[in-house]
Amino acid sequence: MSDDIETKLSAARTRLILDRPFLGALVLRLPMHATKPERCRTIGTDVRALYYNPEYISQLSLDQTQFVLAHEALHCALSHFARRQHRVKQRWDVACDLAINPLLIQDGLKPPPGVLLRSGFEGMMAEEIYPFIEEDTEEETHDDHLYDQENNSKGSSSGGSSSEDDSRSGDGSSQDNDSEPEQGGQPQPLSETEQEQLAVQWRQRLAGAAQQAKQAGKLGAAMMRLVDHLLQPQLPWRMLLARYMTAAARDDYSYQRPSRREGDAILPTLKSAQVNVAVVLDTSGSVNDTEMMEFVTEIDAIKGQIRARLMLHACDAALCKNGPWIYEPWEAFTLPEGIYGRGGTRFVPVFEWLDHIDQKPDLLVYFTDAQGEFPKTEPAYPVLWLVKGKAKVPWGQRIQLN
Repeated sequence: MSDDIETKLSAARTRLILDRPFLGALVLRLPMHATKPERCRTIGTDVRALYYNPEYISQLSLDQTQFVLAHEALHCALSHFARRQHRVKQRWDVACDLAINPLLIQDGLKPPPGVLLRSGFEGMMAEEIYPFIEEDTEEETHDDHLYDQENNSKGSSSGGSSSEDDSRSGDGSSQDNDSEPEQGGQPQPLSETEQEQLAVQWRQRLAGAAQQAKQAGKLGAAMMRLVDHLLQPQLPWRMLLARYMTAAARDDYSYQRPSRREGDAILPTLKSAQVNVAVVLDTSGSVNDTEMMEFVTEIDAIKGQIRARLMLHACDAALCKNGPWIYEPWEAFTLPEGIYGRGGTRFVPVFEWLDHIDQKPDLLVYFTDAQGEFPKTEPAYPVLWLVKGKAKVPWGQRIQLN
């Protein structure tokens, strides 16, 4: 039976390399270790290696085996082990699987029984799915996420290799994984240093696998969008927002001739000017109140550091009739009670409104999911899009909110 299982795993991995080189290249990075059912129910990874229960693999078809191998590899490549942060482990695990499984199905892989699937989460990241998972959820992933320290807190539920023969990787890739469990032991929890190192390592592997697949013409559109999103520079959105607002309001030097009492020399003096910032909230159904409050709080904190006069408006498919709201530099920026929405999404009304006011903004900050109708032409003033989700914008500066 052991030989049959190893043959099936090898065949599944080879099929992935030939048909889906992006996923196949990632799977190749994980040495495979057989383990006992009490250590790993089905299949799992500690990011360094892949662990499987032979009884579980024996029940899968070759197509389903490809799915579970690719599933574990994506957990690693997407750095799910390093992105949980403060989130509850059970809900985070469910969110990660709900993010991965639609990708694999869209790529043509066939899932085994018991995998988590929900409609409506296609194309979403785990961080976006997490708020939709019930706090007391009883859902369980089909695999074991052995990379999380909480998995090992009880010391009995993690996978490990049961014998020296079981620890064979079969692909020569174990040289990249020098933290294998001791014989008969279990995977050790990842330290913070290991998390950081492995996140960088898997990011490099993700980029390399994507490049190889592109050259072979076998990288699907969904996977390509995911890779592009993950490999773009990820700076905290608050830092980027502060940078652009401060740049728009930066002080400048004046060489105006001083009064006679100050002498004949003309020296540069620092001159502060008030900046006018337009802030628009997307009040369509995809943006919730908590996210808007977080955004408004951050704008208020930055506003306190610069002399900014804010014009606030709200828009879903049409402008909120209660707006706009004006906040002078000395006034606190809060969320008005008269904001309403939860309809569709159009951006055109906002730019039409700004075209008809007397004083154009020095900067427009638009908080949105970017899924709507854009104006055909870019305005003369700078536009900063704070985007929840992965939608693109045709012009302006895009900042990833989540």
